Amino acid sequence: MQRFLFVLLMFVLLATSVTGQPDVIGIRFKQLDTNGDGKLSADELKDVGPLQVRLKGADKNADGFMTLDEVRAHLGQPKVKAKDPEPAAKTDPVREAPKVLAPNTAGMGRMIPDISLKTRDGKDVALKDLIGKNGLVVAFTNTTCPICKKYGPTLTKLEEALAAKDVAVVYINPTANEKPADMTAFIETNKLKGAYVHDRDGAVAKTLGATSTAEMFLLDKQRTVVYRGALDDQYGLGYSHDAPKRTYLLDAVMALQANRAADPAATTAPGCELDLSAAKATVPSMTYHNRISRIVQSNCVECHRAGGVAPFSLEKYEDVVAHAGMIRKVVEKGTMPPWFATAAAEGKPSPWANDRTVSGVDKADLFAWLKSDRPSGDIADAPLPRIYADGWLIGKPDAVFEFPKAVPVKANGTMPYQNVTVETKLTEDKWVSAVEVRPSAREVVHHVLVFVLPPGKDDTEDPRDAAAEERKGFFAIYVPGQSVLSYPEGFAKRLSKGSRLRFQMHYTPNGKATEDKTRIGLVFAEKPPQFEVKVAGIVNAKLNIPPGADNHPEPAILRVPTNVTALGFLPHMHLRGKAFRYEITLQGGKAETVLDIPHYDFNWQLYYRLAEPKLMPAGTTVKATGWYDNSDKNPANPDPKKTVRWGPQTTDEMMLGYLEYVVPVGSSTTMAGGGIEPATLFKRVDMNGDEKISRAEYDVFVKLLPWFKDKPGEAKQLFERLDANEDSVLSIEEFKKLKNQQ
Repeated sequence: MQRFLFVLLMFVLLATSVTGQPDVIGIRFKQLDTNGDGKLSADELKDVGPLQVRLKGADKNADGFMTLDEVRAHLGQPKVKAKDPEPAAKTDPVREAPKVLAPNTAGMGRMIPDISLKTRDGKDVALKDLIGKNGLVVAFTNTTCPICKKYGPTLTKLEEALAAKDVAVVYINPTANEKPADMTAFIETNKLKGAYVHDRDGAVAKTLGATSTAEMFLLDKQRTVVYRGALDDQYGLGYSHDAPKRTYLLDAVMALQANRAADPAATTAPGCELDLSAAKATVPSMTYHNRISRIVQSNCVECHRAGGVAPFSLEKYEDVVAHAGMIRKVVEKGTMPPWFATAAAEGKPSPWANDRTVSGVDKADLFAWLKSDRPSGDIADAPLPRIYADGWLIGKPDAVFEFPKAVPVKANGTMPYQNVTVETKLTEDKWVSAVEVRPSAREVVHHVLVFVLPPGKDDTEDPRDAAAEERKGFFAIYVPGQSVLSYPEGFAKRLSKGSRLRFQMHYTPNGKATEDKTRIGLVFAEKPPQFEVKVAGIVNAKLNIPPGADNHPEPAILRVPTNVTALGFLPHMHLRGKAFRYEITLQGGKAETVLDIPHYDFNWQLYYRLAEPKLMPAGTTVKATGWYDNSDKNPANPDPKKTVRWGPQTTDEMMLGYLEYVVPVGSSTTMAGGGIEPATLFKRVDMNGDEKISRAEYDVFVKLLPWFKDKPGEAKQLFERLDANEDSVLSIEEFKKLKNQQ
């Protein structure tokens, strides 16, 4: 009886780690701790022999007693933290820190007109004359806002840092009733040297589109906005830190000097909010060089450039005019730039840091210019050209790894996945902050998944599971429209010493034989991060899409075993893919849709990165659902009369929802395959320690798992599938296949 209770305890523990149920180990510990001293003695364990065997070695300090923490550590369960109190009601937070904004909705890439400014000492000066060799910071500030007062000493240090980088600064005070004496005192106290402008009528603030008294704008030499938002995150509404954790503005200056886009390129700027409803902005006449070229550069040129993936360039005036009709069509239809997530509610910021949607203002200006006589304007107003180091979007990589020899791609038919392993020959562990995959024959590369193989690891771990690679999560990825993954300071992926990179290549012959020699470029973090980036694949490999079905759903579920923070999502389906959705359900809560793609496009399988990372506590369920159109109404459908199942070719289907997440560096948490490593799970289930799981042990296990409740037949079938040699027990190798069962 005692043994049964202990087995029951252990399997409820297992269920606890998956479903987030009450702390059973703690409850059982208190039952056995008869004298209530917080420790288990040999005498208290004398009647539970199997438990003594199971806890052998738990007394780490050899004092003759076992504490609850020692028992938890020995059984592989982390210390349970006290549950945080729930707020009385959901309200907007009192404290406000900078929040990342999607660049397209924040006016990135706009040219600021060459407005005339009157400095505090009475001098008239043009904006262009204030710009330094490498750019200009327009810093909004005043003498009355508490946030601006706190940032006064920081502005002194900012001037010094900017001067060292040949970036000038001008201060704009947008508060009409501020006194000259107070402004003088603020300047002298903080020893500010930059020009100081009192914007009494708000015209400067309205022209730039400023929203608060503490907002910063970084302009390049051509007065193009390359960053706007907070100086850093040291001060906000309702809080202060001893030092900033994120130096947004200085990071953007460094990116500008390195010819990279700032990341983030826009944030909110906590401060005193501005009301500019009565102010009048300076609005120049619209031409190609001062307006349209910047819209195209911000939204199109990444692909539509020499050496880019798009079929033609849009880098010049003549290019845009020549393709004016197609530009109007695809932008009106919403197929370009490619972005398929549902739009945020009106007046709400986009939840996606990489939202590619053309803003309403940009779209209106683009259409108006296309319908006009399309004036080119003054070429002196043209933006600085985008520079791609050797074609790399991530800038110059710290390391580049390439196929040892080219892969031949035939002209016609289909090709199975090609797996190419590349040695890194790294002599030390590296933290990777940015990665880019570059096929040499992009026209025949459907997608690339790059996986990390530790030294000596077998390349074919589980050949019987067609979705094995997808379940593990990727290190890097290439799909049309997505070749780069980059992470902010403090976040990185680990690449261990001696690791190898396995490229899973999906080639789609296009009628012309060619060959491909894919490369991958890596940028290493300058210092070890606080958080490690990982990826989980939410997979349903048991697809069964009926012939003719025009809206067939296929779901997959991932249960979160411990607290993690989600960074983004990447759905993957093939030609019959119609729609996709991710839903997150906190334990005991309601499902929340975090990503809804009502019109999925196989040609553009995009990564959707959250503007604000989302905490997913232990016990959270992530549900991914794909909908399929297998009817003859789908013009891309290879065969509407076929029952479609999982497969690697374009004519097959996949149901795969990637989830990128972070955990603190040093955490062993992984969610690949459902969140619990098979070896750890095996030890918990194998109660007598004979290195095999009997049917009796298995039966207790599955009865306590909620997804097998009242389903003994399914539990039996699962055991039979796992028991490959039919000896009525499960070996560790057989049990490992559990993670591949849906």
